[in-house]
Amino acid sequence: MLSNLDLIREFVQNSIHKKEVLLSNPALTAQTVYKTNQLTAKGEGMIATVQLSNTLSEFSISPKSSQWELINQTLAEYSYLLKGEVDSRGFYHYQFCEVPKGYEMHCTKCVLLWRAWWKYRKYTSRLGIPLELLIRKRDSWYPIRDLVISDGLLYIKTLGSEIALDSGDLVTWLSKVDVTKIKEIPTTET
Repeated sequence: MLSNLDLIREFVQNSIHKKEVLLSNPALTAQTVYKTNQLTAKGEGMIATVQLSNTLSEFSISPKSSQWELINQTLAEYSYLLKGEVDSRGFYHYQFCEVPKGYEMHCTKCVLLWRAWWKYRKYTSRLGIPLELLIRKRDSWYPIRDLVISDGLLYIKTLGSEIALDSGDLVTWLSKVDVTKIKEIPTTET
């Protein structure tokens, strides 16, 4: 039986490739209805949709779903990020976004960005611009220069601006891919 995360990944992958879907486990059901892939959660109703007829896949996700974090994690794995505000149905829209080479995208609560910052903050003392962590602002990626927590808010300082977020807010950010984690690709040379 598919776990919730596995089912969500299959839903996203099939939707990106414009394939119909029919999957289920005790908590979630993914199915195609009238050229729309839909993900429903038991007791919650529809939590995600994507139109198969659109040229570019755009996901609509309910932020009130108990699966919100898993869906965000999965969409980040496929380079989809939050665009704009909540629509009239109460759904957020996610679109494909090119991730710079050598980076991995995350869509997490601010607390996880804070944890990552502690790992990378040693690079901020070096001369030049720290490029280990980047955050999305005004449709561009900006290096994070500093993170400060004060009065329950996380203040993210970038080049030329500051972003204030509540600790429970979701944030989209990039981290450099650790080259030691990349698996050696076997060659077929003889």
